[in-house]
Amino acid sequence: MTRQFIAALLIAACPQLLAQDTKDELPPHRYITSGPRHHWFGYYDKLQFDPTGRYVLGMEVPFEHRSPTADDVIEIGMVDLQDGDRWIHLGQSSAWNWQQGCMLQWLPGSESTVIWNDREGDHYVCRILDVKTQAARTIPHAIYAVSPDGKTGVTADFRRITDVRPGYGYNGLPDPYADDLAPAGSGIFRVDMQTGESKLIISLKRIAETGTIPNAQPGIKHYFNHLLFSPDGSRFIALHRWQYPNGSRLTRLITATPDGKDIRVVISNGYASHFIWRDPSHILSQSKDLLGNPNWGDFLFADREGQPLEEIGHGVLDGSGHLTYLPGNEWILNDTYPQGSDRLQTPHLYHVKSGRRIDLGHFHLPQTYTGEWRVDTHPRQSRDGRLVCIDAVKPGEGRQLCLIDISGLVESEK
Repeated sequence: MTRQFIAALLIAACPQLLAQDTKDELPPHRYITSGPRHHWFGYYDKLQFDPTGRYVLGMEVPFEHRSPTADDVIEIGMVDLQDGDRWIHLGQSSAWNWQQGCMLQWLPGSESTVIWNDREGDHYVCRILDVKTQAARTIPHAIYAVSPDGKTGVTADFRRITDVRPGYGYNGLPDPYADDLAPAGSGIFRVDMQTGESKLIISLKRIAETGTIPNAQPGIKHYFNHLLFSPDGSRFIALHRWQYPNGSRLTRLITATPDGKDIRVVISNGYASHFIWRDPSHILSQSKDLLGNPNWGDFLFADREGQPLEEIGHGVLDGSGHLTYLPGNEWILNDTYPQGSDRLQTPHLYHVKSGRRIDLGHFHLPQTYTGEWRVDTHPRQSRDGRLVCIDAVKPGEGRQLCLIDISGLVESEK
């Protein structure tokens, strides 16, 4: 019986195998940080690589396997890929979490400016540093996402997130509206990245009264999380979430203009998760109970209220991972949560036109990395789409930054 015949039988039994890459060879990778201290970056939708692709941002901490306290300070730095992966110290922060760090990122539209959140006294701030000139300044408001021109930031209230979803806010400052289910004084703020002036543009009270809340019940507590500007900066996404008294939650995906107007409930059924803009008018997001699929999948939506246009990569592109379009939108970068008894995480590429999936590696996540201090790979791309950086557990050294070279894969499809 030939290998080709066996493959045909497997495909007949499992059609999704048709879309998977049959090569055993994985792209080259290397860890660019090492112990004894631990390093990571956090979320997948921030600029980790500088425009040249030489410098890769990261955070450093001396411990793992517990929640950070208000007194825990992390180091901010970057790795020089052209100088033996040398770690360069940039600063520090006392406003951070395991999943998203301190919102460390290169300032969009700049060549050498880095931003991150920190805490000063009774409020959160954003540090802004030019790594070439060392010119530094601080604006008096934390930042979540920044417009492509680097001029405008939007942010949720991290005090609120800490109260409702530990592990995604910052420990140190209590939520002044903790007893209010949908406060008028908390929500999404717009921040001027030059002056630091901020304004509440969408309150939790307003969003709780917008449209229909699925499975509305007494005692549900509203909050915002996960903000991201569109590629042209004309709109931004936010997840409107509400927590039930038993701790469960549902989610709507909304978009709005940077002044908080023209709110659209793009995903209204209560099931929305990881997302990314494909272009200024389309969003790839995870949801379920749509287009005949009762399970979670990756759906392409127009930026308007209504049903998705199509499901992308059914049965092939993981329906729970962290999504990013590579430049040109021909490839989608994604990952998986730990799978199987070996708890393997698999970052992967999905070729949109052919429906082919290419795995980029299989990274073991020990059982001790769980809950709030788990290590999601959160794959991030270089600006040219030729390199990917992930957070992964390096055997014997804990969480570290790992670089994967995908240039040979994406070039082969051109």
